[in-house]
Amino acid sequence: MLFKRWLGRFSFKQKSEEGKEQLAETIHKIQQGNESLREQLIQDYRPFILKATSRFCKRYIDPARDDEFSIALIAFNEAIHQFSSKSGRSFTSFAETVIRRRLIDHLRREKRHWQSLPAGNLVQDGQLEENVQATWAKQAVSRYQQERDSENRRMEIEEYAAELAGYGIRFTDLADSSPKHEDSRILVQGIARRLAFTEGLWGLLVQSRRLPVKELTELAGVSRKTIERNRKYLIAVAVLLRGHYPYLSDYLQLGPEQPEPERELSAGGKGL
Repeated sequence: MLFKRWLGRFSFKQKSEEGKEQLAETIHKIQQGNESLREQLIQDYRPFILKATSRFCKRYIDPARDDEFSIALIAFNEAIHQFSSKSGRSFTSFAETVIRRRLIDHLRREKRHWQSLPAGNLVQDGQLEENVQATWAKQAVSRYQQERDSENRRMEIEEYAAELAGYGIRFTDLADSSPKHEDSRILVQGIARRLAFTEGLWGLLVQSRRLPVKELTELAGVSRKTIERNRKYLIAVAVLLRGHYPYLSDYLQLGPEQPEPERELSAGGKGL
């Protein structure tokens, strides 16, 4: 849905005064060597090129980052050279065909995108058969999703690391500070949840930038040593839970929230 809306903003509308005959005349002048007209025509048809490329790839195309858009621009320029008004076809239809063919050539060169596809699926006119295009579309969407997730994860890590720095904790410390045993990790995470969602405790942590050891010891029923030994991990999990860091939950191996953390913590003994 978002993809369709995005394309809608770039739907190309030809100027009313530029009919087929005038466009054909413009292209003829370009073919005769008028470079300024070429640049103007490419600029005017940039939304059309972007839409045609995105429609073929079935994903958002970023003109500044995606090679497919550069290939489509070259193909459009090629279409200007090759177009003939005597063919009976409209220039836009011809240009889109050239763009599609050049993109197909590009995809065939990228062997990594075709290793899992069945051979012999290109028909004579260079168009992709429906099943092959559908398979590639799924791969393209998956690749875009992975790239987007990677970028979001990077930004999330930067934001989270900056927040942890306010407590004197480095993001790289978390692997070493995490409890090694699963039962211990679940117990400490339960304490961290109490720290994060008990407003009085969270307020003490934020204001003093220090872990409220005494209060957590009494509330959770564990030893002071347990709280102090897991200081970094407790703060890191509490900050994670209070913020919006969906990509980082797996990194800290957050387990499912216990339905009754008070009872489990009280029965958990005095140490880990």
